[in-house]
Amino acid sequence: MSEIATSKRPLEPDFSVITTEELLAYRDAENRFRASSTARTILGEPNPGAAIGWQEITLPGRDLPVRVYRPASTGDGEAAARTDLPLVVHVHGGGFVGTAVQCDWTNSHLAARLPALVVSVEHRLLAPDSPLANAADDGWDVLDHVVRHAAQWGVDPARTAVFGESCGALISALTAIRAREAGLELKAQVLVNPAVDVTGTMFDHPSIAEYAYSPTRALPLLRLFQRLAVPPGADAGALSPLHADDLSGLAPALVVVPTQDAVADHGRRYAERLHAAGTSVRHSEYPGAKHAFLAMPGVEPQAETAQAEILTFLRAALAK
Repeated sequence: MSEIATSKRPLEPDFSVITTEELLAYRDAENRFRASSTARTILGEPNPGAAIGWQEITLPGRDLPVRVYRPASTGDGEAAARTDLPLVVHVHGGGFVGTAVQCDWTNSHLAARLPALVVSVEHRLLAPDSPLANAADDGWDVLDHVVRHAAQWGVDPARTAVFGESCGALISALTAIRAREAGLELKAQVLVNPAVDVTGTMFDHPSIAEYAYSPTRALPLLRLFQRLAVPPGADAGALSPLHADDLSGLAPALVVVPTQDAVADHGRRYAERLHAAGTSVRHSEYPGAKHAFLAMPGVEPQAETAQAEILTFLRAALAK
């Protein structure tokens, strides 16, 4: 979980033939890079107006790290003493690789500028022994824990939102559905380049064919993601918000879709389904942007515009 001064980025493997041992070695090396100062040229520098640190949450059967962002103290103790901050529970992108540290740029800006407490879930990553159901439980359990212990975290539980990117957006969408079922009223959900279908229809969307191998080799990665996410016998439909029976009564959504993305149509179709169900949804497209663009402000010029849109959306949704 610690940040690393420097690290060399590993070469991306061939995901179509990768072994479990190779996957774990690649994950370790790639996450070391994403947590290094070297990666800041791509991932962006954190906002100095936010204090960032790791905490561990005790959940049923496990302890889970979360990365916490809060407005930095101005020296008079005012920020540290606040007990009424809105809460944003964030889930990073990447299913079988990824870390909350890669989102320091976005989350620190939200914490400083909303202002809010942002809790980013370091969920269990997909592996042959850890399916998507584990990561989905981590997203929900962290939200439930922080809301139930709101006073200890210094947040107003009546002003809570979820926010995720890619696989993290899938987890956040599932969390929003579970919140509705549990009677927890969320004020907003932000879903950036969401992959919201892990059923047999996951690859039936036009954007998958169009961007299968350009600008990145997305298709082998997505096939591996699906195999790890839904082991034999698992209910893929229960883990696919796009196929949920009822999408009514959910928190208002901002769905951010980069157009040069294999899963762009996942986001588009989910926004359509939310709208048809009567859930308030704002569907925002970024022409020419690539998958995971929000996490790469150093190389993706539209990341700052998207961050500003997310900030504006959440500021309105979480206002007192």
